[in-house]
Amino acid sequence: MASKTAIIYDEEMTRYKLLWVDPACKIEVPERLTAIHEALLAKGLLERCVSIPVRQATDEEILLVHRQEYLEAVKQTPHMTLEDLMTFTQQYGDVYFHPNIFHCAKLAIGATLQLVDNVMTGKVRNGLALVRPPGHHSQRSAANGFCVFNNVAIAALYAKQHYNIKRVLIVDWDVHHGQGVQYCFEEDPSVLYFSWHRYEHQSFWPNLPESDYDSVGKGKGAGFNINVPWNKVGMNHSDYLSVFFHVLLPVAYEFNPELVLVSAGFDSAIGDPEGHMSATPEIFAHLTHLLMPLAGGKLCAVLEGGYNLTALSQSVCQTVQSLLGDPAPQLTSVSSPCDSALESLQNVRSAHQQYWTCFKHSAVAAVSEPSTKRSRIEQGDGEKAQQQEQQPTGEAEEQSEEEVNWPEPLPRSAPPVRTAVVLPAGMEDSLPEGCQHLEEATQASVVAVEKLRDNLNEKGVKDERLFATLGKIVSLLDKMNNKEIRNGLAVVPDVSLAVRVAVQHALTSFDRVLVVFVGDGELPVDSDDGRILLVQICCKEPVTQKSQYHVSVCLKQGPGDVAGFLQAVLGLLLPMAYQHNPGLVLQVWAQGSAVKEAAWAQLTSLLQELALGHTLALLQDSEEGPLRATAASLMGAPAPNLGPLGALSPEDAQAVEIERTRLEMKWGMLHISAPTKKAQD
Repeated sequence: MASKTAIIYDEEMTRYKLLWVDPACKIEVPERLTAIHEALLAKGLLERCVSIPVRQATDEEILLVHRQEYLEAVKQTPHMTLEDLMTFTQQYGDVYFHPNIFHCAKLAIGATLQLVDNVMTGKVRNGLALVRPPGHHSQRSAANGFCVFNNVAIAALYAKQHYNIKRVLIVDWDVHHGQGVQYCFEEDPSVLYFSWHRYEHQSFWPNLPESDYDSVGKGKGAGFNINVPWNKVGMNHSDYLSVFFHVLLPVAYEFNPELVLVSAGFDSAIGDPEGHMSATPEIFAHLTHLLMPLAGGKLCAVLEGGYNLTALSQSVCQTVQSLLGDPAPQLTSVSSPCDSALESLQNVRSAHQQYWTCFKHSAVAAVSEPSTKRSRIEQGDGEKAQQQEQQPTGEAEEQSEEEVNWPEPLPRSAPPVRTAVVLPAGMEDSLPEGCQHLEEATQASVVAVEKLRDNLNEKGVKDERLFATLGKIVSLLDKMNNKEIRNGLAVVPDVSLAVRVAVQHALTSFDRVLVVFVGDGELPVDSDDGRILLVQICCKEPVTQKSQYHVSVCLKQGPGDVAGFLQAVLGLLLPMAYQHNPGLVLQVWAQGSAVKEAAWAQLTSLLQELALGHTLALLQDSEEGPLRATAASLMGAPAPNLGPLGALSPEDAQAVEIERTRLEMKWGMLHISAPTKKAQD
């Protein structure tokens, strides 16, 4: 499969604008596209991507979603006078028309479909369509919210029709609810639509009751519409990531999409006059990376909103760099989500409990009295909120608009070598092209291993092969610290000793280390000082005493049970890992781990968004299959599909839940429900 990323852009889509005064629409300007294009050019990202020409959509493609009479009406707009355009616009909500907008809307659809074609045929792995007008608010017979035609909805139906795929995931991270997409697919179980959006108990545009968490789809589509309403502003990295880990990703893996479409609205970033959220542009690097292991890497992002030009440009650049495979930036201050976010998360899980196995075994009731509603009543501001409901989007915001500042994202430079490996003789042919084989340890590494051997009371280690391997492991860690390589892989005869040596040496260079140990066995790693987080997924309970930094999930069928394995990874490992914020990840395949190669590859891909991509994989006397899967994922190849997960056993669900409950006081990212009113009081 191709490893390239596509960017689709055409200056023609900047050639329409608002021609009269409309406070609700004045923020949707051509400069949105030009600012993005200039930023991509300035950072050298355009030259790294494949440029694909746009085309106009055909009537047949538009009619996949929209009704004939609506299409015919929009076709007349190029010939209308200004007065006619204003009159035509008034029948729709928060949108404007221009003589060139029909042409641009056809280009926006065509650009989106060009991206789908190139991804589905394997010419590129993924990509971003930079389009205007956006699409996710547009309905079958109505323009709405700056949108004329529904680009992403058309793309989903087009992909199903032309490539015979059965399951499409649409992730809408715009700050507004994409009600047009929801209406299109709410009875369709072949399209899973996920949207988070500013809602504030229906007081924020589009002010619809069906934007709330309890709109789950209809008929056969019940359970395939997931709404996460934000009932207050200021949501940050912790809130966004928590919803991904505890709602979206578990369902997405169970759904098993063949294509991922992202309604990429960046008004959910900090500084946006619509969203008023607090997540910085770096969050989009991580959201993108978390979606990339799905659907064999087939991901098409399509621009929706975003009205602060600085935040918009930076966020798009972060998204593109993740699509290209650049190391994700480290996120600081990830902790517990706010109470309001937890209430929404709890309500969503409760509403979907009957539809998805991943939620089936957690007894979660909906929050009957959300804290944000209580506070509004207690403060007596119900009348004020009611007045704001009646104001167009943007007008209410102007009254309290304050300038928000945030640091510019740091450069995301990649080391010259992506992956270096340490292998026994004869296994080199198992490696994908581009891996660097480390032949010898440096003298400094040999000396370091001698000292570590003494400190670890391992003076009895006489095996020259083992000693040489340990020296090379230390060399790999030094090369990561010196930014010569991004990640590494070593096949070792004694994984327990290798982990101890690697951890002790890593702590001389990295503040914190995450150890992910898959398989049975004891790991005598001291995690009491909080610098080491050890997470073990196994089938035999280890004797070692657990702590807040030593987590052991014992699955009934072991790590080979994919459903249980994913539940542990998404519900425990990743939330804790983000809060720990390690400088290095040690990923360990122990003998007899029984984990499926595809699941191991998925884990390898997911872990690379941590620690600037500094992952060291240690495999005990590995066979060719696991070695090849690990190396391919470290090199950035898309992880293979897991296929149907099968039912999550009650025993495995309970094992994960016991550990989550034990740890959630320390690890706020493990919270999946809001504090009760009594606890708050």
